[in-house]
Amino acid sequence: MSGPCTSKRFKTSDNIKHFLISNSVPIIFIGLSALAIPVSGFSAAYLIQEMLTRLARNSFLVLSLLIPIMAGMGLNFGMVLGAMAGQIGMILVTDWAVVGIPGLVLAAIISMPIAAVLGFVCGNVLNRAKGREMVTSYILGFFINGIYQFVVLYAIGIRGMIRIPFTGIDLKIPVTNPQLVLSRGYGIRNAINLTGLRHALDNAVQFDIPVGGASPFTINVPASTYLLIAAFCLFIVWFRRTKLGQDMRAIGQDMAAADSAGIAVERTRVIAIMTSTVLAAFGQIIFLQNIGTMNTYNSHDQTGMFSIAALLIGGATVSKASIANVFIGVSLFHLMFVVSPMAGKELIGQAQLGEYFRVFVSYGIIAVALVLHAWKRYQERERARRDLRGEA
Repeated sequence: MSGPCTSKRFKTSDNIKHFLISNSVPIIFIGLSALAIPVSGFSAAYLIQEMLTRLARNSFLVLSLLIPIMAGMGLNFGMVLGAMAGQIGMILVTDWAVVGIPGLVLAAIISMPIAAVLGFVCGNVLNRAKGREMVTSYILGFFINGIYQFVVLYAIGIRGMIRIPFTGIDLKIPVTNPQLVLSRGYGIRNAINLTGLRHALDNAVQFDIPVGGASPFTINVPASTYLLIAAFCLFIVWFRRTKLGQDMRAIGQDMAAADSAGIAVERTRVIAIMTSTVLAAFGQIIFLQNIGTMNTYNSHDQTGMFSIAALLIGGATVSKASIANVFIGVSLFHLMFVVSPMAGKELIGQAQLGEYFRVFVSYGIIAVALVLHAWKRYQERERARRDLRGEA
């Protein structure tokens, strides 16, 4: 016979198992970090500075993924559309020589309507691919990337011009700065130096924390960037409580029930993707001003992949994510980015191992997280059946 103690012990064991399964990815990365940090030989002050810089650089981009997840649309690989819009804004602002915070604001204003239109297109496409949103948005990103590269390679410049088929309309975006335009007179150079915009937001409000010891070190905190990220987090908390936010949560839980309740499901899903795409454009602008340079044709390529990998490493799933998952994931993901090259060099004498590990992490963790998500759903169903049997 099984008494109450046996039942309680079984329930405790089941809860521990459920916790380990639910947080398996962050636990794995915490363990890897604990092993790699001592081997790398980096000081605590250096790692803290790197994490503060990378959190400021990447958090806004990763936070833009939360709204589509809330609406039940999974991981928005289509956020690269917003990144492209942000880069177009940065190109034009650099050509017009608008510097500092006004330049970033103008870049955001330029990118907003472009990102909104691309998000509208993406949302309507995803409405025709319900249940396959992630793979559809991933492929759509490749398609729009081709259009983006065609535009920046042929339509932008002193003599750039494209005739839109069947319309007779000529598309020409005048850019005259010789440091941006290729020598042929049209097309943007591969690498752009964002001199007037570099650290414009980071340096607006900042403070230094001196660290003493054998090797004195100063930790720089970009307070203005963190204030903007904090405002975005408050916006997400507020948004979840609005009527639109509640509608998105209802759609994410059960689309058929939400439709029966009178919620405009397809319209709400389009709004979710449009909002995410516009926010991703802002996030890319923050990212680029921190880096200080822009690779015209490749800067946006890994935006979606790295952001999604960071979110999954933080313990999120394709159906549930929180603000805490964002900051935990960005910290763990980029901590491994920092320590893995040096750890690889110390272990086998090849820093290139760390570079291979970065590629493995960014792609592999998404596959692992999707497999774990399916496994966790199966375990939760089994757990629910056991609970029903126990109650019976």
